Amino acid sequence: MKITFLGANHEVTGSCTLIEAAGRRFLIDCGMEQGKDVYENQPIPVAPGEIDWVLVTHAHIDHTGQLPLLARNGFRGKIYATNPTVELCGIMLRDSAHIQEFEAEWKNRKGKRSGAEPVEPMYTVQDAEAALKLFVGVDYAKRVELAPGIEVRFVDVGHLLGSASIELWVTEGETTTKLVFSGDIGNLDQPIIKDPEYIKDADYAFMESTYGDRSHGPKPDYVAELTKILQRTFDRGGNVVIPSFAVGRTQEMLYFIREIKEKGLVKGHGNFPVYLDSPLAIEATRIFKDTDPDCFDAETRALLEKGIDPITFPGLRVAVTSDESRMINSDRVPKVILSASGMCEAGRIRHHLKHNLWRPECTILFVGYQAVGTLGRTLLEGAATVKLFGEPIEVQAELCQLTGMSGHADREGLLRWVNSFEQKPKRVFVIHGEDEVENTFVDTLTGEGFTACAPYNGAQWAIGAEGAVCLQEGAKVRMEHRVSEGQSRAASVFQRLVSAGKRLLRVIEHNEGGTNKDLAKFADQINALCDKWDR
Repeated sequence: MKITFLGANHEVTGSCTLIEAAGRRFLIDCGMEQGKDVYENQPIPVAPGEIDWVLVTHAHIDHTGQLPLLARNGFRGKIYATNPTVELCGIMLRDSAHIQEFEAEWKNRKGKRSGAEPVEPMYTVQDAEAALKLFVGVDYAKRVELAPGIEVRFVDVGHLLGSASIELWVTEGETTTKLVFSGDIGNLDQPIIKDPEYIKDADYAFMESTYGDRSHGPKPDYVAELTKILQRTFDRGGNVVIPSFAVGRTQEMLYFIREIKEKGLVKGHGNFPVYLDSPLAIEATRIFKDTDPDCFDAETRALLEKGIDPITFPGLRVAVTSDESRMINSDRVPKVILSASGMCEAGRIRHHLKHNLWRPECTILFVGYQAVGTLGRTLLEGAATVKLFGEPIEVQAELCQLTGMSGHADREGLLRWVNSFEQKPKRVFVIHGEDEVENTFVDTLTGEGFTACAPYNGAQWAIGAEGAVCLQEGAKVRMEHRVSEGQSRAASVFQRLVSAGKRLLRVIEHNEGGTNKDLAKFADQINALCDKWDR
């Protein structure tokens, strides 16, 4: 079999890996890059129409965000994921498509005045709907045959509702090889969801390394820490603005705030209002409430059994429409504003930052990972001013971060996961981490007796009965300059055309043996199309 590493190698976002085995081609994740593009993702080396299926570890956009583009370019196979992931992707991919369409529309309105070439969205809501029709839900722990010689099992990895590690058995000839893809490995003792389950055996492991160079330290008392932040901010008359990932982190914050309100921990501010300002987060919260309780941890199940909704409380208000969102900042009552996106790259959070960043009485509270190049990362690194909607905004608000508040395991958690194998895998491929972090974690694994490496985007490995061999090194040259948006979109559209051509060849091959009449008609149609476009 052949493994091609396409994205999230020596960087954190854009997860995508191609496997060619047992006569099949399939992907593990198909994510969108977010933030600074350090090592450019490599194009999928086969036409989307030639991909048999996609296996999805979880619903986050950096693992799923290119699926609508894949469908747009001709992919018609199945997309396998756990049932909660299917539900969450239903809202997240539609939302991503809306953002693509909105941004293209806004740029075209702006560009029309300057005579710029119109731009197309990366994909549309229609493309997202096409992708969603391809999803197939799979139960945790159920071993499923995808094709002769290929079986899969999803194992709860405790990162997000529905998140999974993927066990993959590939039989070629007389040899069965087991691959394990970690997905994003969860932190311990997160609210609502279960801790990661551990896997006992693998021939080859592919594991994330987001926090492979650091420890979260002793588990903080999140409720106590959040209470202090709320108290001092409200006392000085400010708002607490929380950029929060709509799925997962938002529901965790609601869980903590419910406890704070229930115990009356914030003094002097009564039933302070909490605004959930993200249609995506509102819908995700509904999915959390409707999910099978068996997906939750013991504490959450105990609350549910008592009739307590763990993520709802008095004073919680939702803003669905744009008008409702704008009204949040119209009064000066101290409040909590939870809004997406978590890295401040898009969505309504940018409006709330515009209204609150310059106010010294306010607090901006970060509760999740901030990728290099994102606005969230820029703020945490101490920017004095930032530009929002073309306007420079002075940063005067207090900036805080809930330390240890992460959906990702730290170095100790990663080592706990890889050391759960009863026998060391033949090789560990370290992926999904910032450049130096991956290198550091490879050194850590090597020091513990593992054979490990960190491939770059574009690397290819062959795995067989004799072991694993590197066929091609990936692209090690860092991108000094981002390709211009116009060039990028042009390349994307042209690649779509190339993919369509490759699909056509495959369709032609599938029609071998058809009647002469049908084949002649097909040939005439192709030639007519060529006559039209052969310039």
